Amino acid sequence: MATLREKLHPSASYEEDGYGWALEQAELLRARRFDRIDADNIAEEIEGLAKGIAGELRNRYGTLLTHLLKWQFQPEQRSYSWVGTIRRERIEITKHLRDNPGLQPRREELFDDSYEGARLQAVSETNLPPERFPEARPYLLEQAMDPAFWPGGEDLPERPRRKGRR
Repeated sequence: MATLREKLHPSASYEEDGYGWALEQAELLRARRFDRIDADNIAEEIEGLAKGIAGELRNRYGTLLTHLLKWQFQPEQRSYSWVGTIRRERIEITKHLRDNPGLQPRREELFDDSYEGARLQAVSETNLPPERFPEARPYLLEQAMDPAFWPGGEDLPERPRRKGRR
């Protein structure tokens, strides 16, 4: 007897219907129908999932580095928003590594890989000349992740006082 899935999307093709294929493969795996699974494409998708998880860490490192660069090289523009982004990324990176301990050995590599893009993003966001930012990564991973590390100092502009406050 055919399942509802098979009636709606019989033998979905990986190339023609990725969504239908994925649902069908999940059903076959749960049913332990290993003789019918598309093992090569499943393996490719699982590798893609792992690359995406690593890519998220690389992107978070990039955001952190972008804001540390802006913090250091454009101190007159420092804002509480930058503080929030730096703190948030440090927390989220820690959580991501906790949830994906297999990434631990790749931390340095992914941190290094993120720097060039972070530097270009800092150039774009600050309108400062590219040569203002070092070509080589100026911070160690341990520094970037240290909540007490603020390159160039932790000084923020004074918050404007609201009217009516003492």
